[in-house]
Amino acid sequence: MSAFEREQWWLAALGRTLVWARMRVLESGSAQVLDCDGNELSYDSEDSARAALMDADFLAIDGMDDADADQLGVDLATLDPPRAGNDEALRALMIQQRPSSH
Repeated sequence: MSAFEREQWWLAALGRTLVWARMRVLESGSAQVLDCDGNELSYDSEDSARAALMDADFLAIDGMDDADADQLGVDLATLDPPRAGNDEALRALMIQQRPSSH
């Protein structure tokens, strides 16, 4: 795996389903996105990766405000990206069901 400079988590909601994506910006300036299916998608730049994620209705969690969180039906204060020891284990955690509000 290539060394990366930074990692950013993105989130989208489909009904009660939360879908995560992880973007890593590589030292070369290119970017890789790990999608909810466990695919690693390569982009020539961070900007093109961001554009693809935004086109798919994902929001960067580090740029979310309370209105964004409300729109997704999540609590910004407790929002935490999935974590696992490796990408294979992480794949199973990339799709989550949002708790019922009732």
